[in-house]
Amino acid sequence: MTTQAAPPGWYPNPNNPAAFLWWDGTRWAPPPPSVPLPPLMPPVPVPSAQTPPPTQGLPAPPTAAQAPVPVPAEPHRRLFGGKRELEEEVARLNVVIASYGVPERDALQREIAQLRAELPGLQAEQTELNSAVVPLRAEVASLGAEKQQLEALRAEVASLRSQRDALVAETTQLRELQGESAGLRAELIELQSQVVETRETAILQEVGVYEYRHPLTDAPAYKAQLAQLSDQIKAAVKAGTAVTGAQNWTVNGSAKEGARMVREFSKLMLRAYNNEADNAVRSMKPYALATSVARLTKAKETISKLGKTMSITVNEAYHVLRVTELELTADYLAKVAEQKERERAERARLREEEIAQREFERERERLRKEHAHYVEAAAQLHAKGDHEAAEQAEAKLTEIQGAIDGVDERAANIRAGHVYVISNVGAFGPEMVKIGLTRRLDPMDRVRELGDASVPFHYDLHAMVFSADAVTLETQLHQALAQWRVNLVNQRREFFRTTPTKVRDLILGYDASIITWVEEPEALEWRQSETTRREFQATPGS
Repeated sequence: MTTQAAPPGWYPNPNNPAAFLWWDGTRWAPPPPSVPLPPLMPPVPVPSAQTPPPTQGLPAPPTAAQAPVPVPAEPHRRLFGGKRELEEEVARLNVVIASYGVPERDALQREIAQLRAELPGLQAEQTELNSAVVPLRAEVASLGAEKQQLEALRAEVASLRSQRDALVAETTQLRELQGESAGLRAELIELQSQVVETRETAILQEVGVYEYRHPLTDAPAYKAQLAQLSDQIKAAVKAGTAVTGAQNWTVNGSAKEGARMVREFSKLMLRAYNNEADNAVRSMKPYALATSVARLTKAKETISKLGKTMSITVNEAYHVLRVTELELTADYLAKVAEQKERERAERARLREEEIAQREFERERERLRKEHAHYVEAAAQLHAKGDHEAAEQAEAKLTEIQGAIDGVDERAANIRAGHVYVISNVGAFGPEMVKIGLTRRLDPMDRVRELGDASVPFHYDLHAMVFSADAVTLETQLHQALAQWRVNLVNQRREFFRTTPTKVRDLILGYDASIITWVEEPEALEWRQSETTRREFQATPGS
C-alpha cells in the first residue's frame, strides 16, 4: 500500500507515526468536516478535557513557506475491489483504531464506570448533608440575630452602667448636701427671725389697696391728729416713762451711782429707739407700713435684749404711741395722694370744660355773624322783589337759629357730650379699649390730643356716641366693664381689657345712637412700622 502526501493543514504526529494532526493556523485542533482526510489515515481524534491533545514532540507550527505542497490525491477507488484492496482497507482501519488510543478509551470507560458506581453513594451523601445543612443554616441565622441583640444589649448595659455611676456620684453629693442643709436651714430660720424684709420690690409684689388704720375726713384732720400724738410722745419722754430700768442697781456699793448709770443707759437706749422711729416716719410709704412697724418692733426687742442685765426695756405704752404715729403718717400720706389725684382729675375736667366753653363761644359767635349776614341778605332780596331768594335766605336763617339754640343748649347742659371708644393696637394690643367723654364741638380734637407723645402711635376711633346725658352713659359703660378694668385703683384710668364689639353691644343696649362705628382699627402707623421692621429683619447684615 502506497502512502500519498497529506492535504494542506495535515502534519505527521510524532507520537504516532501512522497518524496526522490538523493545524488551523493558530492551534492544533480537530479538522472541520469540509476538510478531506489524509489518505490511509483516520480522522484526528478530538481531544477531551480528561485527555488533552498531545503536544510534546510536535513540530512548531509551520509557516506558509514551510507548509508542504499538497499532492493531488489518487482517484477514488472502487469500494468493493479485489481481496487485496479489502485487506489494505482492513489494515488501514486497524491503524485508525490504533491511532484513536483504544487502551486509553478502555481506561476511560473503566473510570467512567467506577464514577457511575460511586455516584449514587455521593448523591445519597449529598442529600444527607443537605438535610443536615438546612437546620444548621437556620440555627446560624438565629445565632446571628441573637449576636446582634447581644451587641445591642452590651451597648445598653454599658450606657446604663455609666448612668448608674453618674447617679451614684450625684446621690453621694446630694446626701452630703442634705447633711449640710439641715444646719443651714436652722441657721436660716434663726437669721430670718432677726431680719425684717425691707426690699421695696418684694414689698411692692405683695402690696394691696391701702386701707386706712384711722379713717379721717381729709389730710388736715390727719395732720391735727399727728400734732396731738406728737405732744403725747414728748410728754412721755419728759416724764421718764418711755423707758424703764432696774431700780436696785448699785455701782461700787452705791445705789445712787447705780441709779445714775441705769438712767444714762436708758437715755442711750431710748435715743436709739427714737432714731429708728423717726427714720421710719421720714421714709414712710403707705404700702410699706407693715414693714416699718416690724422694724420698729425689732428695734424694741433688740434694746430689751441688750439692756437685759439692767432690766432696761422700752415701755409698751410708749411703743404703742410710736406705732400709732407710723399708722397716722401712712394714712396722712395716702389721703394727700388721694386728694392730689382728685384735684388733678378736677383740674383736667375743668380744663376740658373750659376748652368746650371756648369752642361753644367761638361757634356761637360764628353762627351769629352768619345769622346777621342772612338777615341783611333777606332784607335786600325783599327790597329787590326777589321773594324766592328771600325765602331761601329766611330758611337758612331758621337753620342757623336752630344751630345757635343747639349750641346754647349744649353749653347750658354740662352733661351733654360725646362718649368715645378708642384703641391703640401698637401700644396696648388688640383687646384693650379706652372709653371716655368729651364735650368738645369736634370730639375728634380730644382723640387727637390723647394720641400725643405719651404713646408711640395715634389712637383709632371705634365708636362715637352723642348723648344728652353722656355722663350717665359713660358711667354705665364703666360699671358694666368693671371686672375688665385694667387699673382697679385709679378710676380715672379708663382702659378695659375687652373688644370694641362688646362695647358696641353694651351701647346698643342703652338705646344710644352711634354716630360713628369702625370694627377693625386702621392703625396705619403701627402697620407701616411692622412692615418696615420685617424688611429690616429680612435684609442680610441688618
